[in-house]
Amino acid sequence: MSNEPAFLSGVIEGFYGPPWSHAERVVLFQWMQDWGLNTYMYAPKDDLKHRAQWRELYSETESSELQAIIRATDQHQIGFFYALSPGLDITYSATADQDQLKQKLAQVMALGARNFCLLFDDIPDQMHPADVRCWDSLAAAQAAVTNDLYRWVREHQPAARFLFCPTPYCGRMARSEHGGKDYLSILGRELHQEIDVFWTGQEIISREITVPQTRDLAQLMQRKPLLWENLHANDYDGRRFFCGPYSGRPREILQELGGVLCNPNCEFPLNFVPWRTLARFVHEQGAWEPHQAYLEALREWLPHFATVGAPITFDDLVLFGDSFYLPYEEGPEAETLFALTQELLTVDPASRPEALAQFRERTARLKACCARMAELRHRPLFHALYRRTWELREELDLLQRCVEQRTLPGRLNEPCRSDFHLPHTYRGGLVARLQKLLVQEADGSFTVAPVTIQK
Repeated sequence: MSNEPAFLSGVIEGFYGPPWSHAERVVLFQWMQDWGLNTYMYAPKDDLKHRAQWRELYSETESSELQAIIRATDQHQIGFFYALSPGLDITYSATADQDQLKQKLAQVMALGARNFCLLFDDIPDQMHPADVRCWDSLAAAQAAVTNDLYRWVREHQPAARFLFCPTPYCGRMARSEHGGKDYLSILGRELHQEIDVFWTGQEIISREITVPQTRDLAQLMQRKPLLWENLHANDYDGRRFFCGPYSGRPREILQELGGVLCNPNCEFPLNFVPWRTLARFVHEQGAWEPHQAYLEALREWLPHFATVGAPITFDDLVLFGDSFYLPYEEGPEAETLFALTQELLTVDPASRPEALAQFRERTARLKACCARMAELRHRPLFHALYRRTWELREELDLLQRCVEQRTLPGRLNEPCRSDFHLPHTYRGGLVARLQKLLVQEADGSFTVAPVTIQK
């Protein structure tokens, strides 16, 4: 059996975007060791030889860099998993492709890797004609190739742990029969029982994952699922990042899982709170209080926001962090700011003096906090934040102008104008124009926006 911990907890470097630097990974491994997280999986989608050119072996320089990562995980007592993603163009029945899978893993094994993963996510769910003649389903084809590779790995690394990511990796995909009818039940039956299978919940980014959902899936796949946690992933929306707490999962779910691995924000410095709260979720006892864990993690993160000028206070950081909280919700302070702003744009602000005073205080404080981000001593953190802080400041500045104009006599219903927010330069570009053509309704559907034809 594997020498790795039975329950995997940690980080997947599995996003679409520039892979992290070696220095960043070393910091990650130190945090993980300090916090009791035990697993790191190397799977950056934009490492060409991980996915798009998976058949190609690593060069001498690339091998040296990969070996340095493996050695660093060993030094910090972190389990290293190497993942390969061949699904874009593999022919499952081709002996040559099966041999190339083994050659690739043999190369990484020689560098010190002991645990492996095959990923078949985000690929076309069609089979090559040659594969159709061998198997009657994509799940059966993937299981056969994976089982063969797993047996080969175990011959060379008897204690190896092996992971697998299915083509339908969330409930919505399974219900739509992405990957074929009965994919998960076929996979559960055909895939070797010691191979762990990833799952993201009912959605790719799941707001909540429940114990009953997890138990039903485990019964279908004949094993406890391994959670590929996308709650803090931001590669699908470069304008956002997420520094809220690990939430939406009851602590009882840990008994139903083979592990929880977080696929986080692309920008390494933005992940302190997600990882810190995940570690507490895994290791602490009793009821889970996400917001309290968030505040405590923010306080630990605060020293990273040391500036060369006026300090960023803890209250400032809470207001800022609440503005970039989680995919489905803002934090309480940001939600309050939004409600105040919305109210003052729909009534006479002069009739709501208390709300107006709160709006002025919060927007001024948040704008000042964003401005002070430019003075961060931790420059990588500033570089990860600056586009988001700039955009937030722009929006706050415009809203301030509009609210203040509405307080002036006779100007309540006049259009608001700003010399700093001109057409085409503000909210401009083709993407912004395209986004205005459709309106997303509360149920997720899209309707055509009213179009004004310019003559």
